Amino acid sequence: MIEGSSDIRFSKKLCYAMVGGGPGSFIGDVHRKSIALDGLAEIVAGCFSHSAEQTLVTGAALGLTPERLYKTFEEMAVEEAKRSDRIDFVVITTPNTSHYEAAKAFLSRGIPVVCEKPLCVELAEARELADLAKKNGLLFCVTYTYTGHPTVKQARELVRHGEIGKVRYINAEYPQEWLMVRAEDEGSKQAAWRTNPNMAGKSNSIGDLGSHIENMVSYITGLRIKSLLARLDTIVPGRVLDDNATVLLEYEGGAKGVYWTSQVAAGYDNAFKVRIFGDKGAILWDQEAPNYLEVRRFGQPNTLLSRARDPFYPHAQSYSRIPSGHPEGYFEALANIYKTYITALSKQKEGQPLTEADLDFPDAEIAVDGVRFIGKCVESSQKGAMWVDF
Repeated sequence: MIEGSSDIRFSKKLCYAMVGGGPGSFIGDVHRKSIALDGLAEIVAGCFSHSAEQTLVTGAALGLTPERLYKTFEEMAVEEAKRSDRIDFVVITTPNTSHYEAAKAFLSRGIPVVCEKPLCVELAEARELADLAKKNGLLFCVTYTYTGHPTVKQARELVRHGEIGKVRYINAEYPQEWLMVRAEDEGSKQAAWRTNPNMAGKSNSIGDLGSHIENMVSYITGLRIKSLLARLDTIVPGRVLDDNATVLLEYEGGAKGVYWTSQVAAGYDNAFKVRIFGDKGAILWDQEAPNYLEVRRFGQPNTLLSRARDPFYPHAQSYSRIPSGHPEGYFEALANIYKTYITALSKQKEGQPLTEADLDFPDAEIAVDGVRFIGKCVESSQKGAMWVDF
């Protein structure tokens, strides 16, 4: 199959602003490039750093006018809300502990929000943001990037159509090696904030990696966690937050599961894998080989599905961009989330009804569960790895 996904165009390209994403930011640039991939929105404003000077430098590099470069996100929210050509949405790419205040500043002024995960630190804050978005009729997206892969969409369709039967057991892991040594003491900006509770919040490994697992499993299976038992380890001496974690889970309906995350796993780059076992078969998805989906059916030969080559359900196929054998990766997955979100936002602005497919992006309610998951893992570990209700 060589056809790519069809282009979508509206009468007006949307405009957005960014909070964070200045010099040294990995994820800010990823967001900007992913949004640009489909040409549905353009950046027009920003507060890219705590340093006004750095915001001006980043803004100039992006070709933005100085009048729309702001010293604080509060100033940007206030001033953009007044403009006749105000932004259509804002993207928040700052460290975790600043998400709540930034998102609230824009939602309270009627501006839709896209926020990096996890949404915030405290469950009450997450609930407040979700309720505020709903009250103001605003579309709210939290960027769990990996659910944008067509193969993940296909995995979800396989489960929804009963092709592996009732889900019995889930095994998921997310090992990395990048914090094997104290990179936070060696000039790594990413390591410095992720290991700092004042910026990362309650957790490092579970907050960063475990939140992806929780979201992925929930997205593919539709299962809700009933209870969990977590042990959060701080393996490298001198750290405050966890850099390794193990979680046992029970889901509503009887399924069981185990998650493992680590940033101190020697030899592993970004090895996020999810295995879902049903009473008719199983699915394996591997983030480092995202163009393929392994499907195993009881009593039948194993199958390796290739994106854009093998038959996918129509909704999953609609996210495939280029012909088979031409790898799609991280940028495309995030671009798929943005394409869905911006399309929904554009349709909403033009008064068109939104379908289930239009809303297939991680929303505020999904983000609330992510914050709950992190908090419950921390709670369980602090109680000596005891079972806690979700």
